[in-house]
Amino acid sequence: MFQNLSQRLSDVFSKLTRKGALTEEDVNTALREVRIALLEADVALPVVKEFVESVKAKAVGQEVIRSISPGQMVIKIVSDHLVEVLGGASEGLDLAASPPVVVMMVGLQGSGKTTTSGKLALRLLSKHRKKALLASLDVNRPAAQEQLAVVAKQAGTESLPIVPGQKPLEITQRALKEAKLGGYDVLILDTAGRLHIDDELMAELAAVRDLANPKETLLVADSLTGQDAVNVARQFNEKIGVTGIVLTRIDGDGRGGAALSMRQVTGRPIKFLGTGEKLEGLEEFHPERVASRILDMGDVVSLVERAVENIDKEAAEKMAVKALEGQFDLDDMAAQFKQIKKLGGLGGMLTMLPGMGKMKQQLEGANIDEKMLARQEAIISSMTKKERKHPKLLNASRRRRIALGAGVEVQDVNRLLKQHQQMADMMKKVKKMGKKGLLRGGLKGLLPG
Repeated sequence: MFQNLSQRLSDVFSKLTRKGALTEEDVNTALREVRIALLEADVALPVVKEFVESVKAKAVGQEVIRSISPGQMVIKIVSDHLVEVLGGASEGLDLAASPPVVVMMVGLQGSGKTTTSGKLALRLLSKHRKKALLASLDVNRPAAQEQLAVVAKQAGTESLPIVPGQKPLEITQRALKEAKLGGYDVLILDTAGRLHIDDELMAELAAVRDLANPKETLLVADSLTGQDAVNVARQFNEKIGVTGIVLTRIDGDGRGGAALSMRQVTGRPIKFLGTGEKLEGLEEFHPERVASRILDMGDVVSLVERAVENIDKEAAEKMAVKALEGQFDLDDMAAQFKQIKKLGGLGGMLTMLPGMGKMKQQLEGANIDEKMLARQEAIISSMTKKERKHPKLLNASRRRRIALGAGVEVQDVNRLLKQHQQMADMMKKVKKMGKKGLLRGGLKGLLPG
């Protein structure tokens, strides 16, 4: 989401760090470029003005200009202030109340409320061992209640049975009763949305709020809508009173301004970030990590956390044993592709590594294709079990059959097999080096030359 902003700021700071000493004019020039970059990223004008003025007040001080590495000092000041603008510390869901704790989801139609409700229920179940009941109050949008029932089933949780003809307040009353009698820890109310904010919607939400007395009222906002998302957040907060924000579609090509503006404009924290349609795609918002991503310092902590959550430990251990034995077949290769997809794909992983913004051109030249993994999985799936175990069986006619089955060209099959051979050769080197040799030689011992 912050790719363009990150690139612009990276260019600005590269110029600063190349200079041995900084003048006040150097700092002013850099901050002018920072201002333009923030405005182009759809950050609200009042937020940009306050940001630049605050950074300037600290950056033009004598202790910065005369410091040993003034460029790095300016970057640290910008980083610290970015964290401050984004909210300072991470604020998770507040469930400190007698169960069932009510969480009310609000937002415009199409912002992703229903999917986010399911994601939140899954997160509560898998991470906090909390049993959640989902209830749809959307009686206007066709099949909205049925959609939530499907999402609840996918998340492995329960949804309130649908009673045709009931109004939102009647559904709320029934949901509160069912959540209490059913021993649920959390009740998630998925409210109705509109294409635009109107008085009727706000009146309905206010009535539900007064009846349900939610502990958390989460505004679900689409990050791709930029400045509109900030305006929507302001109006919902003024009229309903939100306790936190969930930004959806952060894996899109939006400019990121919404995330940088919302906390400052509403005074309410961003609590979660939503990615994609999969129910696992909800992560806590950490201001310091997001600031690090924006400044091209990476987010290795989040990448490691994602790995811990998604990688099958038992499968990884088996793979390690096979590597030490010099074994690596096409089933192992397919398993690796699945793990990469769970970690957000190649692109998602690379954006979390430090300094990747500076390598933008090289990465674009490498033509990283996220669909490539799906194609390669399809190729392997088109093979027989015996062929996957013994790739040497794959003669020209078999390769043509596999290409036809996977809907690809024979060259794609050849390319995959070449890649597998290179990985298998590396595994053989691992076996030859042994544990001690691997520790001594590290990657140098595996790489050619």
